[in-house]
Amino acid sequence: MAKQLAALLVAVSMAVAGPAQAQAPSAWPLKPVKLIVSYGAGGPPDVLGRILAQAMAEDLGQPIIVENRVGAAGTIGAEAAAKAPADGYTLLLGSTTIMAIAPGLYPKLGYDPARDFAPIGQAVFAPFFVVVHASVPATNVKELVELAKSRPGEFYYGSSGNGTPLHIAGEMFKTATGVNIVHVPYKDIGPATADFLAGRFQIMFQQLAPLEQYIRAGKVRPLAVADSKRLAQLPDVPNNIEAGLPGFDVVSWFGFVAPKGTPAEAIRRVNAELQKALAKKEVRASLAKLGFEPVGGTPEEFASFIARETAKWSRAIRQSGAKVD
Repeated sequence: MAKQLAALLVAVSMAVAGPAQAQAPSAWPLKPVKLIVSYGAGGPPDVLGRILAQAMAEDLGQPIIVENRVGAAGTIGAEAAAKAPADGYTLLLGSTTIMAIAPGLYPKLGYDPARDFAPIGQAVFAPFFVVVHASVPATNVKELVELAKSRPGEFYYGSSGNGTPLHIAGEMFKTATGVNIVHVPYKDIGPATADFLAGRFQIMFQQLAPLEQYIRAGKVRPLAVADSKRLAQLPDVPNNIEAGLPGFDVVSWFGFVAPKGTPAEAIRRVNAELQKALAKKEVRASLAKLGFEPVGGTPEEFASFIARETAKWSRAIRQSGAKVD
């Protein structure tokens, strides 16, 4: 009798467990997910990361907590992410700087983007502009180049730090035009923008968002967009071809990556939540205010994009001779 009762209990337990396992939700995520943002709080990358983290968490079932790890043009945060456990609970907001520029610029980098990270999906991109202070008597790129060539070494361009897209964009501009302008690196974009507005240097290669209000106020003047098409927000500003800068293609982008070896289940889920977030009207409106255009796509597409961008920026660094000052 005891044996029969035991067998009956085992059968009942298996019958109950079977359907429960079949209907059980995915095991990931079981706890909050960390998103490392390698830039300071309050800047466009940080705001972007928080917008996407909040939107993605709504359907993920767990919060995505943003952690700012600032320093060395974003490479400190990237190195921390590369060394994190590959369990799906650490993500990195990858960028042009840390994924495509740093490998060709830093001789001793603490991570290898191709070896140490698994691409998840591209989020956004934003083209750069050639912008001058209002005191500069140039209304187009040709006039700026002529002016700079007539006064070699007297014009300065500022950036948010050595190795950032703003820095390399300036070096690319020098190579494309043959001008001798001097780089002034800052530790962050805030002080650089403040000094630009004060006229302490004359030129910037920058995205729209940090300067849009000053452009509309007439304090600075955009001469060209570093992309093959004009930007809807500033339709009167010529693209790179119209401005006489064919090939001057400088676009800042961001996307999600994870430590190499992260479970495929987590990669697929984060990608799916990213696509849903980018499709939300309120998210797209917020991104537009930051000057970003949503992209999306598969992990494989993002991997191919990163490879192309790395080749492009590495070539630009070699041709310009740009170095970390």
